[in-house]
Amino acid sequence: MSHLKFDFAALSAREAYKILIGTVVPRPIAWVTTMSPEGVPNAAPYSFFNCLSADPPILALGVENRGGGAYKDTTWNIRLTEEFTVNIVDGANMEAMNITATPFAADVDEIALAGLTAVPGEMVACPRIAEAPVAFECVRHVGISIGREREIVLGRVLAAHIREDVIDPVKLYTDHVALDAIGRMGGHGYARTQDYFDLPTMSVETYEERYGERAKRSAG
Repeated sequence: MSHLKFDFAALSAREAYKILIGTVVPRPIAWVTTMSPEGVPNAAPYSFFNCLSADPPILALGVENRGGGAYKDTTWNIRLTEEFTVNIVDGANMEAMNITATPFAADVDEIALAGLTAVPGEMVACPRIAEAPVAFECVRHVGISIGREREIVLGRVLAAHIREDVIDPVKLYTDHVALDAIGRMGGHGYARTQDYFDLPTMSVETYEERYGERAKRSAG
């Protein structure tokens, strides 16, 4: 089957957005909690999110600004306090996460409105969400403005809080079933991560043993 080419230079921002969110899937969801300088907690989900480095430990957030370039509460709070916490969304918290996505005013505590429990931060001032299976306390490492509408925030992880049934404290293996993380698809779609399978990376020797004839043809 043939492929369709889309020249991004000829696309509107909305068209580019629709292609990217529909094809770069599933995306992990950062359920970000921050604290305003006035002490008002904020929570909001972002699916332009991933881990970029383990040494140093860096998480990346892509935060879209409001129309006209005005900062969203998350971006503004991070700029002023240089702290945030990334909570991982699981199946049990989908409804609460969706409530926190509502565009409430800056002085509204989304954590309370969603019926969640705010746990005081230990290494940052902003709280984490007790109901989340995992939370990463972060400090702002660097912020990158991508035009007027988008900012990329790189956060350095100071500490992780992981529910005890999710991780082996010795081997540090994560139980993906217990974690039950939710991923973001295109449109209003979400996906569960329970459809799991292993596919080990092969050594060169294993490849040659398994696909020897193909290797010979490529070499020829």
